[in-house]
Amino acid sequence: MNRAQQTRAAGPSLAVEIAGLHLKNPVMPASGTFGYGEEYAPFFNLDELGAIITKGLSLRPKAGNPTPRIAETTSGMLNAIGLQNVGIDAFMRDKMPFLRQFHTPVIVNFFGNTLDEYGEMARRLADLPEVAAAELNISCPNVKAGGIVFGTDPGAAAEVVALVRRHLRQPLIVKLTPNVTDITVMARAVEEAGADAISCINTLTGMAVDIRTRRPRLANLTGGLSGPAIRPLAVRMVYQVVRTVKVPVIGVGGIMRAEDALEFLIAGARAVQVGTANFVDPGAMPAIIAGLEKYCREQGVTDINQVIGSLKTEG
Repeated sequence: MNRAQQTRAAGPSLAVEIAGLHLKNPVMPASGTFGYGEEYAPFFNLDELGAIITKGLSLRPKAGNPTPRIAETTSGMLNAIGLQNVGIDAFMRDKMPFLRQFHTPVIVNFFGNTLDEYGEMARRLADLPEVAAAELNISCPNVKAGGIVFGTDPGAAAEVVALVRRHLRQPLIVKLTPNVTDITVMARAVEEAGADAISCINTLTGMAVDIRTRRPRLANLTGGLSGPAIRPLAVRMVYQVVRTVKVPVIGVGGIMRAEDALEFLIAGARAVQVGTANFVDPGAMPAIIAGLEKYCREQGVTDINQVIGSLKTEG
């Protein structure tokens, strides 16, 4: 059997590389929708995933916002969880031992409310060999700068990324908020400050009202909108960012099936994150991975990298 025959027998390759990370396929959960991995283990083997991304971690445990903090909307979901998490110490003690049994790279999403907190988290993560990469959430207010969100100001975003980059040994992925005038400005700022990859987009700020009680449907008044409703916006922003930066881009936003993931890949994303779909169907990601393989077979594609960035805009 020659090499071409062996390739056809083995099926198309879904392997991709992100900032030095070798992933068996381009599918991973979006932070905050997959817990710490253990919650979804009863539904499928986590080694099927390209990577595992944890719920966002902070230095100390965080209780999050009061309830109600989730509301269903047309083709989407509003959430105002408030970044509830166990804190990095409890994560290493109680959650990491479970994740060590898998061969899938673990990416830790993390955040802070001050530059000092971001720096300390980076130092802590740098010493953890089990952490393959870190995803930096900059959609948080800087409590020492009047509450300005790090991710909505290019200068503030660059400052926090540069600080984290100095202390972190692993690849650094920066997650961008869409709640800005021009996402390409933010993308350039974080790339120049040291980001090894960019994930976009985070949720859009939204609000829903109960017309019978005439009260907001979330106790926090506003929340982050996710789900299929935001996918066209996310695809557009990914396309813009891919054309702006040289680092790899991970597409996020409303991916429910393989066809959705393919939109992002064709637009230039090198991998995708699946969020809201995990609440609808715990087996969504394995189904998306199977769908990507099926698409490649049907299209005669031997390597998913042939699909990435293949968007035709002329002719």
